[in-house]
Amino acid sequence: MTSRLPVHSDWLGHAVPPEDAVKHIKSGDRVFLHSGCATSLPLEAAFAEYAKNLRDVTVMQLHKDGPEVLADPALQGHVRINALFLGAGNRQAVAEGWADYVPVFLSDIPHHIRNGSLPVDVALVQLSYPDQHGFCSLGTSVDVARQAVDSAKVVIAEINYRMPRTHGSGFVHVSELDAFIVTDRPVIEKAHKAPDQVAQDIGRHIGDLVPDGATLQMGIGAIPDAVLASLTNKHDLGIHTEMFTDGLVDLVESGVVTNRLKTHHKGTIVTSFVIGTRKVYDFVDDNPLVEFHPSDYVNDTSFIRKQYRMTAINCAIEVDLTGQVCADSIGTKIYSGIGGQMDFVRGAALAPEGKAIIALPSTAKNGTISRIKAILTPGAGVVTTRGHVEYVVTEYGAACLSGKNLRQRAEALIAIAHPDHRAELRKAAAERKLFMMG
Repeated sequence: MTSRLPVHSDWLGHAVPPEDAVKHIKSGDRVFLHSGCATSLPLEAAFAEYAKNLRDVTVMQLHKDGPEVLADPALQGHVRINALFLGAGNRQAVAEGWADYVPVFLSDIPHHIRNGSLPVDVALVQLSYPDQHGFCSLGTSVDVARQAVDSAKVVIAEINYRMPRTHGSGFVHVSELDAFIVTDRPVIEKAHKAPDQVAQDIGRHIGDLVPDGATLQMGIGAIPDAVLASLTNKHDLGIHTEMFTDGLVDLVESGVVTNRLKTHHKGTIVTSFVIGTRKVYDFVDDNPLVEFHPSDYVNDTSFIRKQYRMTAINCAIEVDLTGQVCADSIGTKIYSGIGGQMDFVRGAALAPEGKAIIALPSTAKNGTISRIKAILTPGAGVVTTRGHVEYVVTEYGAACLSGKNLRQRAEALIAIAHPDHRAELRKAAAERKLFMMG
């Protein structure tokens, strides 16, 4: 382990160029790369170049935005990605076998880092500018980065003047750093297209399920954005979610989200990371209304279940007629990851007056494929089991599966499938003896 930087007022004089900072990485190291929009692009690029001098370095990362320079076939033998959640930049690498995927609940990742089953030797992170006491913050992504920094033997950071300073559990003192660079560059932004009509219809159906005073968890994308847009007539909503994006800001500023009725962290939004544009980054910057905490806290089922009217809204790739939910793969091809879906599905289902909602469009590929399936695509992973699922929503309505037998589930799910595929699904259900054809 290298010696940490001294604590004194001229900390800025210890900054180094990116190519020097990454020289702390050695062959065989396990390197954590800050995730989401918090990835340090200058350090990542310098690491990719320096890695050509190294062998057998493992890079652990969640979903990240921006270019994926480490998912390069030319780096085989030098660097191998071990992804805990896939994004567009590394799906092909995993599919072709020169990167790996770890199926794991988001809530469990900090535990695995601590106990050494997912060891971290080096943490590459991006931090906000330090305050007068020398404390930076992990900015837009505290999630599993908190534990990675705490466990790493070496911490290498980009201190970026434009990274939001966020409140909660993400503070890192400059004395904890082994090397750092200083930048003044825009944080990665991820904007989303306006929800199409299908997403808007799904959002409206989900909005009907959300009562006043609910505490919400939601993900990212067109459907969560449409849900947020459907909640403008609600009152006293609260937020306890692993992540949020731009759409939430409007609900806070309009007074729909007050967090007044939350059971825990009353009056504050709790999250572990944000992804979006400067709009959401400016909102969370030095804002005590928003607390960022690690994933093993935010996604802890025993904590989620204590929130009054906890309402979890998560998306899926496909659902079979018995209620099995695939959310991480298309057949055998890994598309994303387990993430926090089951953490919140189970927690919300157990919460006082809670609801767990799975949302998906009724079809894919321009209507040619039904996402409500007789059976899941061979090789598809079950993220939410048929024993955990509560509500399934498409643009054609909401199906409540709680307490329903297989026949009743099939009937409810066929009713919210696309009309063009309902006859085929009824026939398949009858062949499986889920119900008799009349």
